[in-house]
Amino acid sequence: MLLKTAEQSITSGGILTAAMGKDAGKTPDKCQSCGKCFAQGNNLKRHMRTHTGEKPYTCKLCQKSFTQGGNLKMHMRTHTGEKPYKCQLCHKSFAQGSHLKIHMRIHNGEKPYICQLCQKSFTQGNNLKIHMRIHTGEKPYICQLCQKSFSRSGELKEHMRTHTGEKPYKCLLLKTSFIEGCNLKTHMRTHTGEKPYICQLCHKSFTQCSELKAHIRIHSGEKPYMCQSCQKLFARGGDLKAHLRTHTEEKPYKCRLCQKSFANKCQRCQKYILMVVI
Repeated sequence: MLLKTAEQSITSGGILTAAMGKDAGKTPDKCQSCGKCFAQGNNLKRHMRTHTGEKPYTCKLCQKSFTQGGNLKMHMRTHTGEKPYKCQLCHKSFAQGSHLKIHMRIHNGEKPYICQLCQKSFTQGNNLKIHMRIHTGEKPYICQLCQKSFSRSGELKEHMRTHTGEKPYKCLLLKTSFIEGCNLKTHMRTHTGEKPYICQLCHKSFTQCSELKAHIRIHSGEKPYMCQSCQKLFARGGDLKAHLRTHTEEKPYKCRLCQKSFANKCQRCQKYILMVVI
């Protein structure tokens, strides 16, 4: 009985060894275009679509096509609104598992993508890629109308509105519209009275970050704007711009009543009031 069992084990072992030897000796499937190898023929078949451009999986709703069935499945969620991946901490939901994974870094503070030049870290690889353009000076997005270039596609999109005149962000209280959403957000604070930017030294608050930054210079005494003609220094860029008119004698502000021109807006207002009183 023991001998028979041993024979069976040897036989089974022989078959197993032979099978393993057969798999081990199998030549991996190789792409004839790029030389990349695959353990399974199906993987090679999918890979070949990157060379042929074949996209056999087509959305019945918008006719967009994909190389893999899984990509079509994820795409369909843009039509159905399905978001099966839910964050257990804030209950926000996502269409893709990878998006949930990235979102979780908001909660755990993980920033695995690190700039090797300045050590700044990011939650997403694409954000690091965009950041690197600060160091390299790369601006791959070029306006075809004026040749101005940008580091982000979104910046180019916003810039194009300066040519088209498009202002898609509209104030619901006034007829005012804006090129950028952030400008509308800032404008709305004139209605709400919100001033989220607070000086930590005197507690004065402002509607815009730039206003707070300029205000801080009152405390620090910093005057980064210098006139190239007389070397006079200013805390605000607008003050330097007004000062330059003393050199150029430019007078862009005109009184609507007497047509006299002035270098500064405040002078125009005073003249207008004087004329009304008369």
